[in-house]
This record gives sequence, structure tokens and C-alpha cells, in this order.
Amino acid sequence: MIYKNKKLQRIFGSTVKEEKEQQTKNRRSFFKKAGLGGLSLAGLGMASIQDQVAYATQNVSRHSSPSELKITDMRIAEIGGDVVFRTPIVRIYTNQGIIGHGDVRDGAAKEYALFLKSRLLGENPCNVERLFGIIKQFGHHGRQGGGVSGVEMALWDIVGKAYGVPVYQLLGGKYREKVRVYCDTTVSKDPVEYANRMQARIDQGYTALKMDIGINLIKDIPGALINSPDAKYNPYQYDYTDYNKTKHPFTRVQITEKGLDKLMEYLDVMRSKIGYDVPMGTDHWGHFGVNEAIKIARAAEPYNLAYIEDIIPWQMDEQWKEITMSSTTPTQTGEDIYMLEGGFEKLITTRSVDIVHPDPNTAGGILETKRIGDFASKHGIGFMHHHAAGPISFLGCVHSAAATENFMWLEHHAVDKKDWENLVTGFDGPIVKDGYVTVPEKPGIGVELNEEMVKKYLIKGEKLFAPTPEWNEIRAWDRLWS
Repeated sequence: MIYKNKKLQRIFGSTVKEEKEQQTKNRRSFFKKAGLGGLSLAGLGMASIQDQVAYATQNVSRHSSPSELKITDMRIAEIGGDVVFRTPIVRIYTNQGIIGHGDVRDGAAKEYALFLKSRLLGENPCNVERLFGIIKQFGHHGRQGGGVSGVEMALWDIVGKAYGVPVYQLLGGKYREKVRVYCDTTVSKDPVEYANRMQARIDQGYTALKMDIGINLIKDIPGALINSPDAKYNPYQYDYTDYNKTKHPFTRVQITEKGLDKLMEYLDVMRSKIGYDVPMGTDHWGHFGVNEAIKIARAAEPYNLAYIEDIIPWQMDEQWKEITMSSTTPTQTGEDIYMLEGGFEKLITTRSVDIVHPDPNTAGGILETKRIGDFASKHGIGFMHHHAAGPISFLGCVHSAAATENFMWLEHHAVDKKDWENLVTGFDGPIVKDGYVTVPEKPGIGVELNEEMVKKYLIKGEKLFAPTPEWNEIRAWDRLWS
């Protein structure tokens, strides 16, 4: 109450200003207690209606109206060098100031993403599945899936930020608090040195490993290979193509018993060094046909490999099944397959491989990768993630992995790249610790870009998220039916 008599006012009342200041002070005290967990909804009975409403809605974003979100722009910053394989970073802007990030797959062209911009402008980014239906026809296998996949991840990043939840929650929740990673190491032609490098990974805390091993390690040994890639009479050396661009069955490279013994020596020394407690897979065997692949799979059985990866191209599903049925060494493929229906479905239903290995940056993004994992689970097939790009999509993979029940391991291909983790901010502690990644709990993918670090590693001639108006409009009729 306000009194006209100033003396009475000092004794019995307060000024309007004083009353407002006291109300503000009380409310701050109230929210301080609420923020510290000192209040619960049950303890709000003595609070005003306004305070009860304010408390109940304290975590609701005041800067986002998801139903009114619109995509206003898309830009690219392409990085590479010592920090990461060459990777275009996608940034999608909205009318409410919320931005989302994703990576186009390592080694892919940024145009794979920019080509999609005209199809997305003006759309609500929260309609991820609908927008994916519009743009998925412009993706394909290998790096050509990178544009669609990077855009899909950026959309999920926006949605999570708009609703104030981590991406995994939008996928139905998580099965695990931490995601196990596996890592590669650098190759050495000296088996002992190679084994020491693998042991160093274990010493760093990694609990799953992969080594690149193949005919490149023995091609200089006389009598190890027939029709060696380096042989002067190899027809591919003089043709329009060469060995590494020739599909495996057509190189006619064969591995002799001497060559096979030498390859197995690497595995023998490796296992003697690191033991058998840690799962170890293998990759990059070389380009040769199904007969040589079966030789290797059988010879490797005593070393209990976790898998042999991409020992022939993924498209040759019948030959994959022949290899799988011929040996107890697990088989794995999938990093270059776009979408479940694009190739995974047949490999899984025919049990052509033991493990599928999608790269979310090629497979179609976060949700499509989860679909692949769920389908594999239904058929009793293992499920892993390939990854070789930046930390944004790496953590996008973490959300997909956390939300899929039968997930095994996520590839970490940047162990030796010192500034890789510094490309992002907002993650508590190191991203990878003791061979695991803690699933982010912050909205969206869970991190933001460190723009100063991104600038440092921009590809020569590239600008930091330069405007791209030339991609705003395109004359096209995209419908695939009449």
C-alpha cells in the first residue's frame, strides 16, 4: 500500500519502486533455488501463479518457434590439410537465427550439397523426413552421397536446437551413454614396427583396432604375387585406367603361397604383440578376385580377426556370400553404399556379409543410418559406422550409434590430427577419451564450430561460409513420374 503521508509511508509501507525491487529480488532468489534444485513442483504451493508458470517453463527456448522456422540460406567452408581429410562443412541458416552444421563426406565435392540449396530454401527444416524425400534422389553411392547426407545432419542439428533436445532423443532415445570407437594406425612395412604402433593405440586407451594390410606390403617381394600391380607387363599400366581404378576381379592379381605367408606374418607379429583381448579388423587388402579373398579369409582364421573389410567391391553381393560361407573370418562392407534400399537391404537379407559398415556421410545421414542398423538387427547382422571426416559429422554418428540397439563400434580416423577436436567448441573435455565418446546432451548435435580454427585450415582460395546466391534458383523438374 502507498501512503500519502511520507512519515507513515516510511513506517508502514514502501514506495512503488521499492516494492518492485523487492519483487524482483524475491523472484531472483526463487529461480536461484530452482536452478540449484532447491525447489520442486511439489514445493511451489506457496509461490504465485506467475512464478509457478515461470518455473515450469524455465527450460523452454524463448528464441524458437519450430512451426515457423524457414531455411534462408546454405553456405560451405571447405577444410583440409593436417587437421582432417578434405571435407566441405555445410551450414544451413534459418529465419530465427538457428543454424545447423553437417559435413559432406571426406574427399567429396561441395557442389553435391550446394546443388540441393534451391530445393530447400523456404522450407521448414524440422520436416527432416519430408525434405530427405525431396533431395534423396540427388545422392548416390560413394562420395556422391555426401551432399544429401551432410544436409540431413545439418537439418537434425537445427531441429534439436529448435526443440532444445539432443539429436538422439529425436530418434527415440538412446541405448548407451558412451559409444565405443575403433581407430586405424599408420602403416609400416616392418611387421615389428607396425605391431608397436598398434600397441601404442592400446596404450592411448583404444579398445578396438583396425590395420591396413594388403598386397602393397609385399608387391616388391619376388615371387609373392602373380601379375603384380607394379609389373612392367601389367596391361593396366598402359591402358586408359590403372590398377587402383580397376575393379577387383579384372586385375587378375594372384597371391602365391610365399606372398600369403608374408601377409600372415604381419598378423602373427601383431597378435604376438597386442594379444587377443582387443578386437582387430583389417582393411585395404588390394584389388583381386574372390578366389584370392577366400585364400586370405581362410589363412587368417587362426588370428581371430574381428572382420576383413571391403576385400572385394560391395556390389558383388553373390561373391561376398561365397567368401562369407567359405570361412569363419567375419566379413564386412558398406562404407560406400547409399541408403538401405540402395544395397544394404540385399546384403543383409541374403546374409552375404556378417557385418554392415555404413558411413552416415554417404548412407543418407543420421536417420537413414539408424534404419540400416535396425534392419540389420532384425536379421542378426552386425552394425558398425565408418567415418573419416570432421568432428561435426563424427558426433552426428555418435547420435546415430547411441540410438541403435545393435551398434558395435565407430571409426575414428583422426587420432593423429592434433587440431581435429579443436575445430568445435562446447564439448566437455576431450571428445574421445579412453576409446569412448560420451553421448552429447546439449541440443542438436551438441557442438558449435570454432571459426578461428576453421579459418586456419580452409582450402586455398576458399572463404569462410561465403555467400552462395548462384545456387538459390535452378530450373528443373525433379519429379520422377508423370
